[in-house]
Parts: sequence; structure tokens; C-alpha cells
Amino acid sequence: MPQQDNNQSSGSSFIQDLIPNSFWKIFEREKTFIILIGIAFFVAATTFPYPEIAMWVGFIFAGYSAIANDSIQTIGTFIASNGDKKWWVLWLFIGTIFLLTVTYSFVIYDGDVTHQRLAAKGFEQTPTTFTFLQIAAPIFLLILTRLRMPVSTTFLILSCFSANLAGIQSMLVKSLSGYLVAFVMGLLVYILVNRWIKKWSGGKAHWLWTPAQWITSGTLWATWVMQDAANIAVYLPRAMNINEFLGFAIFIFVGLGVLFYLRGDRIQEIVTEKSHILDVRSATVVDFIYAIILFYFKIHSNVPMSTTWVFLGLLAGREIAMSFVDARGLGQPLGKSLRMIWKDGSYALIGLAVSIILAISINPQIEWEIIELIKSIFN
Repeated sequence: MPQQDNNQSSGSSFIQDLIPNSFWKIFEREKTFIILIGIAFFVAATTFPYPEIAMWVGFIFAGYSAIANDSIQTIGTFIASNGDKKWWVLWLFIGTIFLLTVTYSFVIYDGDVTHQRLAAKGFEQTPTTFTFLQIAAPIFLLILTRLRMPVSTTFLILSCFSANLAGIQSMLVKSLSGYLVAFVMGLLVYILVNRWIKKWSGGKAHWLWTPAQWITSGTLWATWVMQDAANIAVYLPRAMNINEFLGFAIFIFVGLGVLFYLRGDRIQEIVTEKSHILDVRSATVVDFIYAIILFYFKIHSNVPMSTTWVFLGLLAGREIAMSFVDARGLGQPLGKSLRMIWKDGSYALIGLAVSIILAISINPQIEWEIIELIKSIFN
């Protein structure tokens, strides 16, 4: 037995010698996650030729990745400012709103759970075949989420199903508009209400702030679901039957429970690192502005958009405003705020680049259209 232990030890040492020390430490720390990702890629590779199975595998991957990444934008402040509440109370509140929102869409729009987001040009047809990259796209999102990158699920997943470049361009234009609108609103609102924010933050929040925040968070969450359910349901029939709807709704409901049990997991740091966001009063203001912006773009058109970009724009405007008017109080120095904004923005652009690469790999038509677009620009 000692000899066997020595052999195992020497074998392990030999493997470590082949791998750089920094990579070995990462592997040791993330061993379980890496194994699960490897299994997920294997499942995607073996199921994509069978559409009836692949659509549910893709949905499961997309559902989990969207819950882990995108939904933290809307309920991240809710989790951060309710750290004293039991996780299952928060879960039942948010989960119930989710069920009501998608059930309303299912009934009103004849089996469509996306509030007609997938009725936009380029996404209206139910997929009848799948490629490996379409099923694996959410796995790439999980990897980026693990790296604490706030990547757009809309671009990373929906781009893989776009029939042409026009669908991606319309999403990009709407998402950029959302970022700019959110940035300006965050900047102006926090400059205008800074005096009241400082006054509110002088002591313990009044008990009425808690129900106010739950109302605004619930409204924001419902509006987000109206926008981003498309990113999850894109794999499924555009008009679901009752069994398909139950599978969709129950899986997401349970996934939300996991998210609340983990208190947002690693991506939650995107929220908690921002200035004074743990205070229920600040969280309520953020959620209220965000809900108004998402609702406006929801009624503006049925083109899908990146709610991640809207969220990052809002936080960026808020950070800049607080740096200008209260850098020595609740805000942070302008340089530090700009670095955070640059980091978040660069991660979002990385996600966009990955999305375009996947779309080109899946659909040669998009590659041809991009080449023609580049030619027209330089000619």
C-alpha cells in the first residue's frame, strides 16, 4: 500500500510538472466546474442531431445560463439589499412573479411565452434542426459567467438563431440605444436626487422602504421576463402546448431557487462592488429607473434587446454622477468609477465578439453579409 501511494503521488507530481503552476491552481480550484462543462459539451455533441431531444437540452443550458448571468441584473440589487431575509422567501416572491408573467403571455399570445419577442423578423420560425454550436452556445455563456463577466445572453444565444445579419443589427442598435438612454437617466437622476440620497443614508431606512423596494423589484423582474424569456425559449416551439409550457415554467422556477440559495453566486459581485448599492433606498431607486427603461423599450418594438447593456449603462451613469457630486461621501473617485465602467463595458464587448463568431460559424449567410458590409464601408 505505501508503494502504491508513492506511485500515485509521483504520477500526480508528473502531471503537475507538465502543466504551468498557475493553470494547475485554477484547475484545482475549478475542478468540479471544469468537469461539468466537459460533460455539458459532450451532451451537446451527442444530442444536437436529434431535434426533439436537442431543443430541450439547449433550453436547459440556456435557462440555467440566463438565470446565472442575465437575471442577476434585475434581482441582483434585490438579493444584495435583502441579505437579512431567508433565501426561500425571496425565491417564492420572485418565482411567483415569473410564473404569472409567462402564464399571461402563454394564454394571451396563444402559447408564446416571450410576449412576442420572437415574433421579430429573423426569429419567428421554430427551429427544426440544430447545430452543435447552437446547443453549446449557453455553455460558453456559463464559462464567461464563471469569470464574472456580465455578458449579454441576448447576443450570445439569439445571434446563433438569426437568419441574417439584419436580425443581429436590429438587436445591436436597440441595445446601444438602451445603454445610452440608461446612462443618461442614471447620470441625471443621481445628480438631481443626490441631496435626498445623502439625507436618506444618514440613518436606518424607514420600514416603508422595504415594501417599496419589493414592489419596484417585482415590477422590474416582470418587465425583464417580458424581454429576456425569448433568450431561453428560442429553442422551443413558438406556440407551446400545455406540457411544453409546464416543462419550461417549472425548470426556470426551480433554477431561480438555486440562484437565491447561492445568493447570486459569483456574478453578484458586478452589483455589490458598486457604490452604496446594498442600501435598500439606493437599490429601490436603481430598480425603479431600470424598470421604466425596460418597459419603454418593451412597448417601443418587439425586437429583442440586451438588458445587460441597459443595466450596465444605468450603473455607469449612476457611478459617474456619484463621483462628481459625492466622491468623498457615498461615491467613489472618478478614476476608480471609470475603471469599473471600462471593465464592465469591455466584458460586454467580449461577449458581443463571441456572439458574432458563433453566428458566423453557424450561418455562412451572415459571414457573407458581414464581408459585403465591410467592403461597402471601405469602397
